[in-house]
Amino acid sequence: MKIGFIGVGGMAQAIITGLLKQNKLVPSEILIHSAHASTYEQVAKKTGVTAKNSNSEVVKDSDVVVLAVTPNVATPVIQEIRDQLDPKKKTLISIVAGLTLERLAELAGYDLPTLRTLPNLNVAIGAGMTAVHANENLTGKAKEEAIGLFDAVGSTVTLPEADFATFSALAGSSPAYVYFFIDSLSRAGVKHGLTKKAATKIAAQAVMGSAEMVLNSDENPFGLIDQVSSPGGSTVAGLLAMEEAGFMTSVIKGIDTTIERNNAE
Repeated sequence: MKIGFIGVGGMAQAIITGLLKQNKLVPSEILIHSAHASTYEQVAKKTGVTAKNSNSEVVKDSDVVVLAVTPNVATPVIQEIRDQLDPKKKTLISIVAGLTLERLAELAGYDLPTLRTLPNLNVAIGAGMTAVHANENLTGKAKEEAIGLFDAVGSTVTLPEADFATFSALAGSSPAYVYFFIDSLSRAGVKHGLTKKAATKIAAQAVMGSAEMVLNSDENPFGLIDQVSSPGGSTVAGLLAMEEAGFMTSVIKGIDTTIERNNAE
């Protein structure tokens, strides 16, 4: 199976990196092209994938075409390659934010098997979270293979398109919020005498382990909080102080604002 990427921005590079690291694909199975030769040639040199001279060449030589351009150029790019998107031979995967399956059908053809996806950058290390929604033309083995690309670099969840904006806030934007939380923990460690490097390692490992506990436990997060919190102990005191400062409210307000912005785009 050959996978062609049209556009090699940050998210496309993260997916390519993850697929190669997880041995889902070998470099010769990945083809790329983008608007700027200096960019796609550098990516090809770094990863060993094959650079093509045009979007049309990518489509012609690929079984699965990943549309990874910015929303403002998606329409002309699809119009450029539409005639080569043979619905009997090709599957289209879109990672373009805000581009619905209905709009993709209008641009690329109503018979084309298409998967709309919304991955996050953690796919680069095989720990991604990707929302997926397939149109009615994508079925059977082709659907399994398309979704399997994202299962190989993390986890996937099938969602209605109406929920993509919420997913984007919880999984797409939230890594930035988690990094902010880790940095805040780290700075607290520095305040109390640790080096920034040591404090960051401690905080990041604690967050990673805590996330694994949530995923692997039958308890909900609040149940796990209770397991850590001794009666009258320092953890409870810290939690109450954080909540007094508006911790949960600020997190929810941040997610609400992110969703509002996603829906406005």
